[in-house]
Amino acid sequence: MTSVTPLSRPATMASALRTLYFVRFGFAVVWAILVAVTATAITPLVAVLLVIYPVFDAIAAVIDHRASRGTRSSALLYVNMSLSALAAIGLAFAATSGRSAVLLVWGLWAIAAGAVQLIVAVARRSLGGQWPMILSGGISVLAGLAFALQSGGASASLVGVAGYATLGGVFFLVSALRLRRTARTDSTQQTDNNR
Repeated sequence: MTSVTPLSRPATMASALRTLYFVRFGFAVVWAILVAVTATAITPLVAVLLVIYPVFDAIAAVIDHRASRGTRSSALLYVNMSLSALAAIGLAFAATSGRSAVLLVWGLWAIAAGAVQLIVAVARRSLGGQWPMILSGGISVLAGLAFALQSGGASASLVGVAGYATLGGVFFLVSALRLRRTARTDSTQQTDNNR
């Protein structure tokens, strides 16, 4: 008779992150569509949408932290939670000042959060499925610089943040798909070891 043990820590973590990444993809796409359709001016709805994104990011970081508790990357997620909370507050105030202020705050947040994402993904390389997150973190830093620079120009537009969210969502989707291999491979090895 074969006994089946619970999934190993990497498989459990990969499975939890995979689910989280699928949710983040769905949220990013829906959010981006709403922003792209409504962001001609900063209305109360647009202001709420702008604040919701970093709030969701902070909640996702809490879930990620729970899934990766005890790993080297989990401590950095506290930084991400703090950055996202500060970004939500900053965007709430910036929305009352106009697009330029919003783009500046968004850009600074994208730079800092992208750097954290990059470091966390590098630390998780052995888990698998992290190259999309590494690329996403690096692109986030560059996009943040572009938003900050755009904030000073006359052509400041919020449509770019919708594209930013969509691209980030796509990276989460690709990473989720790649993490399936890690979870499946690790659980198969566990089953084989118990035979």
